[in-house]
Amino acid sequence: MTIPARTLARPRSGSAVVWTESPLQLLSAVEAHGAGLLGRDTTIYPRAGAVGMSGILSSMMAQVPAGVSFGQARTQIPSVRAAGVDRWVIGDAFSGQVQRQLLRHPPAHEVVVLDDGLATRKLLSGLTRDTLTPLLRPRAKRTPARDALGLAAWFRLRQLAQRGKLVVFTALPIDARVHADFERLGGHLEFHRFEWLSTQPVTEIVNEPMIMVGSAMPADGLIHADPYIDWLHELTQDGPVGYFPHRRETPELLDRIAANPMIRMKEHTVPVEMRLRGLCPPQTVHCLPSTVLASLGLLLAPAGVRLQGQSVPQSWWTPTTTAQLRRHLSSSLDDSESAA
Repeated sequence: MTIPARTLARPRSGSAVVWTESPLQLLSAVEAHGAGLLGRDTTIYPRAGAVGMSGILSSMMAQVPAGVSFGQARTQIPSVRAAGVDRWVIGDAFSGQVQRQLLRHPPAHEVVVLDDGLATRKLLSGLTRDTLTPLLRPRAKRTPARDALGLAAWFRLRQLAQRGKLVVFTALPIDARVHADFERLGGHLEFHRFEWLSTQPVTEIVNEPMIMVGSAMPADGLIHADPYIDWLHELTQDGPVGYFPHRRETPELLDRIAANPMIRMKEHTVPVEMRLRGLCPPQTVHCLPSTVLASLGLLLAPAGVRLQGQSVPQSWWTPTTTAQLRRHLSSSLDDSESAA
């Protein structure tokens, strides 16, 4: 299928206000500004209390591109009608706080959605459906009020796309049909390959031959912890494993993992996209289905570093993880095949 070539001309003028709720969203915001997509001046407001945010803030404040500044961490999202702002930038379009802001104050200018993992694909898939599709997280508790808010947000974002005022910025490969349908709707889909990050010096050297990127699935109650830990122990039969924990993994689980002397637990600091750029063959990265299969693939595949995505056996899933959610979470395994 041929996808319309509608890449926005860059660099763009104007200013942007950004609300980031995770380290990946913050990194994506800096990439979008560095790519000239947000304008000359970008103010990033991190969500107060977001796990892992302090580490990436302290790491990036001294090296961000010209024109980026950081506002005080806050619990409330900046107004979509903030004075003097040309672009309102968010990462989680499924957030109730984001959706309420969109409905209370219809955007006068452009809305930009940053990478938020697999949710980016779910958003694009939902917006390009012609049937009514409430924008809800896969594990959201369904109530009439929440469905109504998600449905109203679907209408609002589609209206913005139809007016040419909705941009999605991502490093993930997007299904060609969804891409074409989003462009036909009027939206702009803009891609990046971590161009800004690739220009930054490598600050962390990892010596272990095998790298494991931790998963939030046990902490989120999606899979049982015991088989996950058993699998990690099996990996150590081939040598030491450097374990990079996910920001939501619990101390109790990490203690159980670190009990194996062949697993070298790394302190959680900044996103693995920033930490693992210095890997080289024959080092190998393992992980369960995750967005990092795509993002690390962009950074490491050119150097010949292998990424190995591990499918989740049926016996690992907890009973509360629906078949639909299992398929959604496992969809990122295709990214490791693309990067190989």
